[in-house]
Amino acid sequence: MFIKMRLFVKKVLYYFLNTTLKTDKVILSGFSRGLQNVAFEGKNAVPDRCNFSGKISIGYGTTLGYNNILGGNITIGKYCQIGADVAMHATNHPVHYLTTYINTNLFKGELNKFKEKNEIIIGHDVWIGHNVIIVGNVNIGNGAILAAGSVVTKDVPAYNIVAGVPAKSINKRFSDSIIKEIEDLAWWNLSDQELEKIKPLFFKDYQNKKSIYE
Repeated sequence: MFIKMRLFVKKVLYYFLNTTLKTDKVILSGFSRGLQNVAFEGKNAVPDRCNFSGKISIGYGTTLGYNNILGGNITIGKYCQIGADVAMHATNHPVHYLTTYINTNLFKGELNKFKEKNEIIIGHDVWIGHNVIIVGNVNIGNGAILAAGSVVTKDVPAYNIVAGVPAKSINKRFSDSIIKEIEDLAWWNLSDQELEKIKPLFFKDYQNKKSIYE
């Protein structure tokens, strides 16, 4: 009983005082729901009013934004940055049955078994802008940028910048040769000590370049 009361008091404090809780893997600010559905890899940050349901994995160093909603089977890679009010929906209502209504108010929720269940997979070093919505069976490649306000319903190739409703590719971040070099380097899998050795690569501007080693 004491433990339950203690947890309740903590939740109240997080909600009203926006206090911060640090664990060995994640920093929690404010109050979020469904954290038991998330596997954190480490050095993650979850701000106030995030909501998680389903089976979710969040990679090392990835940070979320205020009021993120993640539902369904979702895998997010390492070192991703997610803006505020981002929603990811890997599930959907059935569209080829008599009704889309799967709530318990109809047939005690028996129609819930027809819910469409997909998977959202997000690579490493992905930047997702404010108010982006990702729906359906979607794979986001490494290094992609999803512009603010985009609605993503299809796969996004690695290092592509997409925008719009529905989101479409508007540019590539780098030349094909540089993209291959970054993928081969896979810097997101390196230790802190290994990253220090290649630190100068992160401070170069690769616009109009053919190699990260120039």
